[in-house]
Amino acid sequence: MLTCRIHAKEDMRVEPIADPDIGPGQVLIRLGAGGICGSDIHYYFEGRNGSFVIREPLVPGHEVSGVIAKVGAGVTRVKAGDKVAVSPSHACGQCEYCREGREQLCRNMRFLGSASVFPHVQGMFAEYFVLGERQCYPVSGEVSLGELAFAEPLAVALHAVNRVGALIGKSVLVTGGGTIGCLTVIAARLGGATSVTVSDVLDRPLDTARAAGADRVLRADRDAELLAIPQFDVAFEASGSLAALKSCVASTKRGGTIVQVGTLPHEPLPFVVNEIMVKELDFKGAFRWGIEFDWAVQYLSSGRVDVRPLLSGRFPLQDAVHAFELAKDKSRSTKVQLVAA
Repeated sequence: MLTCRIHAKEDMRVEPIADPDIGPGQVLIRLGAGGICGSDIHYYFEGRNGSFVIREPLVPGHEVSGVIAKVGAGVTRVKAGDKVAVSPSHACGQCEYCREGREQLCRNMRFLGSASVFPHVQGMFAEYFVLGERQCYPVSGEVSLGELAFAEPLAVALHAVNRVGALIGKSVLVTGGGTIGCLTVIAARLGGATSVTVSDVLDRPLDTARAAGADRVLRADRDAELLAIPQFDVAFEASGSLAALKSCVASTKRGGTIVQVGTLPHEPLPFVVNEIMVKELDFKGAFRWGIEFDWAVQYLSSGRVDVRPLLSGRFPLQDAVHAFELAKDKSRSTKVQLVAA
């Protein structure tokens, strides 16, 4: 079978490897669709994602759906032929954070497609891969494998909104019109926000944000004066840009909340926090997700959430390098997916 491996910065190879074996409690999954995430792009083009540096060949890919090809002894959650959303999170279930219901902060997390530990935890950009059954969420109905692969990024957005609490009656700003930004628009709508504004420096992401349900879009480079007016109750920074974070601080009302969702560059950043103090802003981080993955699967499988406007293209594994190049270009794409050959 074929698998994608990032060996170093700008060195990704699609290589044949032996078919994997499965053990008790495990399942063999054929790749249905796998979304190329911002972290995958960082690993390929930079050799790192934030502080996580590639030290051995890494199979990327954690936004994945698939079809169960085979089950091991004792498996009861799924059966061969089932369509599944796949959770890339494998928390220990024993540390204090897991026991508190915050598994995304697990001290012993093994997150697929991540160089956060060594040896690295390999991802799912392969024709077939093996996982434990508890990471599989079987679904029925007409939801496509491409749509189902949005479960993980949708869970990220749902978790970001969940960090705020009730959004009913609130005005919301989302900085960044990429996949997470657009899904945060959807999540904010589900949370009851009365208005959602999205800012970006490119027109295409803003067009996609409109399709996702944004009421208003702003070009950050042209509408700087508007973004300097305190007018939003809640701001979600989803671009990973320091300039965008500064816009969030400026445009959030006194007593409001800012949630940092995007990954900022891994270096010291100049940032004046006095405005956070003077305006009594709550500044929160949102890292991955917990129970929200279950919610994401339910929203997608029921048709309550439509992610199709975000899907820009699908490519076979053999074309992974081309797919990554397209995924990096936000003027041409929002979400690019890989599929089995």
